[in-house]
Amino acid sequence: MDLRSEIDRRRTFAIISHPDAGKTTLTEKLLLFGGAIHVAGAVKSNKIKKGATSDFMEIERQRGISVATSVMGFEYNGQKINILDTPGHEDFAEDTYRTLTAVDSVIIVIDSAKGVETQTRKLMEVCRMRKTPVMVFFNKLDRPARDPFDLMDEVERELKIRVRPLAFPISDGPTFKGVYNLYEDRLSLFFSESRQTAEGEVVDITLDDPRLDQYIAPFTDKLKENLELVEGVYDPFDREAYLRGELAPVFFGSAINNFGVQELLECFVRIAPSPRPSMTEQRPIDPYEPKMTGFVFKIHANMDPNHRDRIAFLKICSGVFERNKNYLHVRSGKQMKFSAPTAFMAEKKSVIDFAYPGDIVGLHDTGNFKIGDTFTEGEQLKFTGIPSFSPELFRYIENADPQKFKQLAKGIDQLMDEGVAQLFVNRMNGRKIIGTVGALQFEVIQYRLEHEYGAKCRYEPIQIYKACWIESDNREQMADFMKRKYNNMALDKHGRDVFLADTSYALSLAQEKFPDIRFHFTSEF
Repeated sequence: MDLRSEIDRRRTFAIISHPDAGKTTLTEKLLLFGGAIHVAGAVKSNKIKKGATSDFMEIERQRGISVATSVMGFEYNGQKINILDTPGHEDFAEDTYRTLTAVDSVIIVIDSAKGVETQTRKLMEVCRMRKTPVMVFFNKLDRPARDPFDLMDEVERELKIRVRPLAFPISDGPTFKGVYNLYEDRLSLFFSESRQTAEGEVVDITLDDPRLDQYIAPFTDKLKENLELVEGVYDPFDREAYLRGELAPVFFGSAINNFGVQELLECFVRIAPSPRPSMTEQRPIDPYEPKMTGFVFKIHANMDPNHRDRIAFLKICSGVFERNKNYLHVRSGKQMKFSAPTAFMAEKKSVIDFAYPGDIVGLHDTGNFKIGDTFTEGEQLKFTGIPSFSPELFRYIENADPQKFKQLAKGIDQLMDEGVAQLFVNRMNGRKIIGTVGALQFEVIQYRLEHEYGAKCRYEPIQIYKACWIESDNREQMADFMKRKYNNMALDKHGRDVFLADTSYALSLAQEKFPDIRFHFTSEF
């Protein structure tokens, strides 16, 4: 198959939502209908000992939440689907924001009882900024839900995007019958005894079929009325507007019961975009270019705790990635080749020989890579738009088991490379300080240090308002600043100077008194 047709058949997308809207369950069911797995694991059910496929870290199984993006690929109807399941919890939002740089479209999952929630709004902002095409899936219709029209109005108002329903629910809660598929003009009802497998019966029946009553009575008239209203209120579906990120197709269903999931998948495969151009500081990159380019958007330590392996997630942007071929690692200027690049099914990995634009490849990393690193066939490029975050919460990290000093040092070193937290070493006393964006990150780091590295840590409070990376062309002023602020100075993981301002007043005073020093609030400058 040639490069163009390989690219055209790829669909790379992220599933995003507020915590607990059913994102991971929907991922499971898409994999189920795609034939990638045969039994879905209920994310929170303790009766089923199998966890969700995409929540493979131990802490995720315990908490029933996703704390890291996972990547899954499968074939469906001749298309290659790459799903990235992201964390919903706001303390892990930076992982999600970075993931959005690596996808071509997004499915937003919304709880039909709760409607649009805070985290959904923030994620939508990122999609709008990047003009990413968005689909909406209203989930949990097997429970009492809000009126579908109210929900769609709220999406238009809160997420500032026009919507167009391509499916419509028939009742909700205990009387939920299924969905009417407007895209294909037929009724889909599932009669599945088992909620965990994709068996069930689909009834192909149109609105004017006399048998409609026997399936959905007493909701027949209400459905016809609602569908008339849909056609009257909403413009016909316009794929071009969807691809420009101006219109969101809407689906309804219940992921846990397999209702509406296949409709979503079928339609997604048809209308979602294949890989789109990416931006670098030098020029736009077209996916159909023959030369390979790609960037690292995520690093995950310990995907397999037995082997202590670190995996860098590389998004292929153009050309063909080949095993054992030399590529330029732009930041270091070194040529590198990879003997065992992997494709993902959450934590299960398989070695691949080729990968195409839109694919996510796992590269074994011994500590060479950073988030944002670019690989090319020789051209000096740097991909833009990969966010880096300024930490907001700080704590001293101390060794709680003196015999495990080495394990702790190695664990901290590797976990910081994932980009979810930052490490600073105080110049005055050599104590290590961890900075994160969310409080839950501290717990995850502590848990992973203990369970993946066998090291115990404890935290101690420290008063820091902001971490500022500093640079200046005025050497005298810089030396003077370093001397005066010695107690507040630290080094980051890469040995750069960081000023840890303890209050906002101290920061503005420093900026005023030392005009030649540039204060950066993220490490990317």
